[in-house]
Amino acid sequence: MTNDNEQLAYRVLRAVLRPTLSVLTERDWRGQENIPSTGGCVIAVNHISHFDPLTIAHFVDDAGRAPRFMGKSEVFDIPILGRVVSAAGQIPVYRETVDAAKALRAAVDAVVAGECVVVYPEATLTRDLALWPMMGKTGAARIAAMTGCPVIPVAQWGAHRVLGPYQRFPRLIPRKLIQVWADRPVDLSRFAGQQLTVDILLSSTSAIMSAIVEVLERIRDERAPAELFDLKAHDDVPRIGNPGRPARRVQRGC
Repeated sequence: MTNDNEQLAYRVLRAVLRPTLSVLTERDWRGQENIPSTGGCVIAVNHISHFDPLTIAHFVDDAGRAPRFMGKSEVFDIPILGRVVSAAGQIPVYRETVDAAKALRAAVDAVVAGECVVVYPEATLTRDLALWPMMGKTGAARIAAMTGCPVIPVAQWGAHRVLGPYQRFPRLIPRKLIQVWADRPVDLSRFAGQQLTVDILLSSTSAIMSAIVEVLERIRDERAPAELFDLKAHDDVPRIGNPGRPARRVQRGC
């Protein structure tokens, strides 16, 4: 956290959420030793529920780091919650707009300042019907390339049993098992020093997503599809928001 106000807001959130989540969920945390205790880093994680930012924050906090999430800007517009989240130093992402690059710059600045930034490379809840990760966007790879920071792949499973994708009401009883496992940093050394081309970004993003999938396969004790769901190949599926509603055209950012 970069200032006293952010630290205070984070402590307030932590004081409320940690005991609440400890009561409401059972936890299988593994690999927290792979998260650096100091220094800038990126946590790259799959996204299956609107509940999982809470459980991922719990996991990262248990590892001794204060997470800074790159989160959709709509959360910051929610009365009271939006103000608290913003005050706690979280980073709004204006998805599919020309302002999307602002979040990347803020994330890079946070990593350079030694902070732990949580990134959902898929940028939205997975559209895969079996909840396997989709092909990722290049944000995590860009941050790593611009800062040289480690990218820790994290896979999580179970949050969807509390709150399914786009469901409005959680199922809190009985307590659900939340599994969050972290692995060693993704080996991106083969991309070091190379010009930041589209091919390099896509290749490094693929390496990050493959690492997440590998961990999730271990959690689920299943094999993932040979090819990840590619949202770009499904024009009938909205890129953001509830896929149950018709797709709409949006202004795309870089």
